[in-house]
Amino acid sequence: MMTDPIADLLTRIRNACSARRDQVAVPHSRTKEGIARLLCEEGYLREVEVTGDGATKAIVIHIRYGDGGEPVLTGIRRISRPGLRRYSNSTEVPRVRGGLGVSILSTPIGLLSDREARRRHVGGEVICEVW
Repeated sequence: MMTDPIADLLTRIRNACSARRDQVAVPHSRTKEGIARLLCEEGYLREVEVTGDGATKAIVIHIRYGDGGEPVLTGIRRISRPGLRRYSNSTEVPRVRGGLGVSILSTPIGLLSDREARRRHVGGEVICEVW
């Protein structure tokens, strides 16, 4: 049994970037799929696709690389974890690297980036930071 599947997702993405892999597959959950799709919308990943059916369902994440072959995603860190949850209200949503990165929040209206959460005036659990 895995205690923190979101940390596993982030670690697999981080390791795939370090190893210069083109894609990585992770077991499926709606939360992990939402995080991956949000990273794709923000431009850190190239493509996210769901494969399989039932218990064999998986998320295939295609990593995006720059012109020089370096990964676009240079850092990713879990903030809220099972042992210590981190929450933020709408006025104190954290900025990552002075606005150059993205925080992902789990809000009552779904997973949002920090900019979208500020725009909609909602707070929530700070899942991770990406830069």
